[in-house]
Amino acid sequence: MRSFLLRLIINAVALFAATQVGISGLRFDGDWKTLAIVALIFGVVNALIRPLLTILTCPLILLTLGLFTLVINAAMLALTGWFAEQFKLGFVVDGFWAAFVGGLVVSIVSWALALLIGGERERR
Repeated sequence: MRSFLLRLIINAVALFAATQVGISGLRFDGDWKTLAIVALIFGVVNALIRPLLTILTCPLILLTLGLFTLVINAAMLALTGWFAEQFKLGFVVDGFWAAFVGGLVVSIVSWALALLIGGERERR
């Protein structure tokens, strides 16, 4: 349970950071509770759809030496934005490039936070 909550918080912070960087087409108008719901949607999309998409595009991932995973990241963020719009949560992803750059920011921030939190756990 603790791991799930940490992952949810990391996703929420990463999504918030992506909206604050100033990426045109990526915005969030809401509070932290709404952002937690968006982070939950993002986590579910990544847990359910990303593995299937990764398997289906495995030849493309190998052909591009892994760079196609950036496109998969963009697709997951765009899908999260679509679900958020359907539920009127105020998280909007307009277009591929907004999703692509936003996916990069989310990945980097998530990685850095997981590294910090993981490093903290190893010290104890």
